[in-house]
Amino acid sequence: MADSAHPYAKKTETKSKSRSRKRRIVDVVLPQRVRDLVPESRAYMELVEIERHLDMTVMRKHLEMQEAVKKPTKVKRKLRLFISHTFSPGRLEADEAEAMMPHFDLHIEGRLLDDERMPVGRARRKFTSFFKRVIVELDKAKYGPDQHLVEWAHSLERSESDGFSIRRFGEESTKCIICFFLDYQPEHATLEPALARLLGIHTATRPAILSALWQYVKTHKLQDPSERQFLNFDKCLEQIFEVPRAKFSDLPTLLNAHVHTPDPVVIHYDIVNDPTEQRKQMCYDVEVDVDDPLRQSMSNVLMSISSQQEIVGIVSKIHETVDQINQIKTRREFFAQYAKEPQDFISQWLISQSQDLQVMQDTVGNPDGERKAEFYCKPWTQDAVCRYFYRKIQSRRAELEQALGMRS
Repeated sequence: MADSAHPYAKKTETKSKSRSRKRRIVDVVLPQRVRDLVPESRAYMELVEIERHLDMTVMRKHLEMQEAVKKPTKVKRKLRLFISHTFSPGRLEADEAEAMMPHFDLHIEGRLLDDERMPVGRARRKFTSFFKRVIVELDKAKYGPDQHLVEWAHSLERSESDGFSIRRFGEESTKCIICFFLDYQPEHATLEPALARLLGIHTATRPAILSALWQYVKTHKLQDPSERQFLNFDKCLEQIFEVPRAKFSDLPTLLNAHVHTPDPVVIHYDIVNDPTEQRKQMCYDVEVDVDDPLRQSMSNVLMSISSQQEIVGIVSKIHETVDQINQIKTRREFFAQYAKEPQDFISQWLISQSQDLQVMQDTVGNPDGERKAEFYCKPWTQDAVCRYFYRKIQSRRAELEQALGMRS
């Protein structure tokens, strides 16, 4: 308890507490003097170096995950379509309300394959959410111009489902064409065959198409060396765009003439009134774009704060421990110097404390030196006395002149 009573020790503790009340940006590296005194601290320093490399890696991965989350990453998945039908014979009843005409029901359903790979707790995407609309075209000769087309359109007001059914009256077999218009998010466009073969893509977003075209330009060095804003097309591009050169800013306009809305997925299906055929279910696989499940997992990792709080608590304890070690080191140096030369150390310490006190109180001059007689026996004192009396005489003369002026 004796060491804690020293003002110097109290001053050190006060500074340490003020630092700890702030953000604690104290370096976790132990001073060289402590490492010399405690050889076991080398293991701690090795851990600090490992932690530094680990922090750099974690920070880099954290930034990479942030960039990946910002980008709308899509992955290809298989959407399996199930198409089937059922025929129901007519039923005659005495009550006309309960009577039923012969009819068939066309069932269109679907689901993503490998749904078990979806993250736990994430809602499974419904079949109807993949399409803008679905058009079913029946035989116009049998069902007339008003009944041969059936269109299902996606609506935000309608809840998503895993399929739907279409009913038409009749008991004859017929053929139908089912067109599925995919709902691309963001919007996609399809390239003309010649441009698609040249760029190696068929259906993609407009920015992706423009990026592929720019990559082709860079690969074949088609940029004009003197006028960098112009592109000199090769034979392939000149045949497609029908111009020998163009500005880079004109590429989107040129592309508009060679891209169009993606074609629908077309399926031809036979509706046969046969009990054996009704038990069959036709399956078709369609490739669709879905959000990368890893993107949601990365978002959860970035938003998770439980592990970070635990790490922050451990780092806080490390900082407190290093602060305590530094305080103990300061006390040890204080008493080691005191034990070596007590008188000189106390004199120097008092001078240091006096200087600190003057700085804190904003004191001018040297009060300790002014108390001694030697301070006034120096050569400058004679000049100072002359200057003092001269200022006194001038001040008195000014007072007398002012008094005489007032009387007159």
